[in-house]
Amino acid sequence: MLLSPAVMAEKMLGFYRDHGRKDLPWQQNTTPYRVWLSEIMLQQTQVKTVIPYYLKFTQHFPDITSLANADLDDVLNLWQGLGYYARARNLYKCAQIIRAEFNGEFPGDIEQLETLPGIGRSTAGAILSFSMNQSAPILDGNVKRILARVFMVEGWTGAGKTLNQLWQISEQYTPEENTAEFNQAMMDLGASLCSRSKPQCEICPLNKHCQAFIHNLVEDFPNKKPAKKLPVKEQTFLLITQNDQIYLQKQPPAGIWGGLWSLPGAEGSSPKQNIITRFKHSFTHFHLYLTIAMDEQKYLVSDKALSQWHNLSDLERIALPTPIRKFLFKHFQLEN
Repeated sequence: MLLSPAVMAEKMLGFYRDHGRKDLPWQQNTTPYRVWLSEIMLQQTQVKTVIPYYLKFTQHFPDITSLANADLDDVLNLWQGLGYYARARNLYKCAQIIRAEFNGEFPGDIEQLETLPGIGRSTAGAILSFSMNQSAPILDGNVKRILARVFMVEGWTGAGKTLNQLWQISEQYTPEENTAEFNQAMMDLGASLCSRSKPQCEICPLNKHCQAFIHNLVEDFPNKKPAKKLPVKEQTFLLITQNDQIYLQKQPPAGIWGGLWSLPGAEGSSPKQNIITRFKHSFTHFHLYLTIAMDEQKYLVSDKALSQWHNLSDLERIALPTPIRKFLFKHFQLEN
């Protein structure tokens, strides 16, 4: 059965009325800042994981100005555990630009929003629809999955051609009125019934119109990302201590751990007898094998200009990469 935009809006608004989430923290006292922060945190991260981080973050930085005036170290410290730290750095940069160039107010124009660090088309659409009552489409992972199944869109959703097709559909089917409720319903449907695995198609409001369901191909959509073997990298880190202090190195602004404190990297390989442990940590694009070695005050540090001593008792307040943090807290038997 052909699905018209009017019918889809009716189905999704009914789903929102009966099953939509209406009590999430960022749905209370809705502002562009609160919506923006939640959207950035929700990238690559589930709602149940985000909520405690969001509450703690907004307690420290309740608005865009307080975030813009903060120290980056404090922002990164609150972000620990969420991963993808480029999001936090872009969040901080974006706040400073809004303070300086937009008088502390989010622009209400989608093109201006998309010029800001870390704000893509879908995030801009969420800000406009949820906090400014504008009609703007979104295309997060949940919406991509629904549209790919309902319209049987071929191709990996991260590929340019497929992505353009999904955006065209999203634009066509996003209603002019009640856009916030429609967009929320799409995200909620994707997070519940139209899940990645074991979708509950029998009770989905769109099942009579879903081409993948009709053709018994739901598990085939969205098409999987073409398989690619992840590269493997290795890095040796030095554990340097004296009394109750530890020597840490500030990471450069760019990179996976940009702006965080970490154990200093070694200039060369350490003798095997000095190795404390070796373990693997996987990222989206590669696997990293970390070797932790005792330096014994030799200071074979790759960049001493960015290194300094810290008290062990301060580790809880320092922004550290997750694998380094886990190692240190276990090694020194600290409470995390």
